Amino acid sequence: MAVQKHDDAGMSGPRPAPGSNVARYGRIAPLYDVLDLPFERRRYRPLRPLMFESLHGRLLDAGVGTGRNCPFYPPDAVVSAIDSSPAMLARARRRCQTVAAAGRLYRMDVTSLAFPTGEFDAAVATFLFCVLPDQQQHPALRELGRVVRRGGLIRLLEYVRPTQTLRRIISRIWQPWIAWAYGAGFDRNTESYVPGAGLELIESRYVVDDLIKLLTIRVP
Repeated sequence: MAVQKHDDAGMSGPRPAPGSNVARYGRIAPLYDVLDLPFERRRYRPLRPLMFESLHGRLLDAGVGTGRNCPFYPPDAVVSAIDSSPAMLARARRRCQTVAAAGRLYRMDVTSLAFPTGEFDAAVATFLFCVLPDQQQHPALRELGRVVRRGGLIRLLEYVRPTQTLRRIISRIWQPWIAWAYGAGFDRNTESYVPGAGLELIESRYVVDDLIKLLTIRVP
């Protein structure tokens, strides 16, 4: 696989803009796992195996963050992982030692992937698209569709705006903190961008109340 590797966690690059997600995650990375720990234990950890059900071969973990998915990678898979934040990758490097040792942990933007077309059998992204602004949803989906082979799957785990009244009110209260800390939103509506990206949505289901959805997408 010939990959144009972007600046990794140990290399210097241009200083990110103060309001960018790279700058935001550079600020929060040292506290990220601590802030997420209650949610990881009660909510996220049971969901992570769902991301990899029936997946095998060459897999891409887009938006690896601090590497929380790594313990759930299929044992027979060859996984490459990307993130745009050097600070988050530095933590993933310690948690995903097998991937890092093989040189398959990259600093890369999901809207501009430096992988060949059809390089992977499948791709996953865990709480990545709820961080991407609306104008990046379509390009990111298209890029994942480009690097996954025809017939391959893309699986996304994402927060959505709740429909239940109380949870909807709570999500609005939480929204300013979520936006400041993570650059995330509950209203990205990623699945609406799937057809325009030339992909096929084959499953959309709630896995936590009406708050978190698991999307399974096929590359035609």
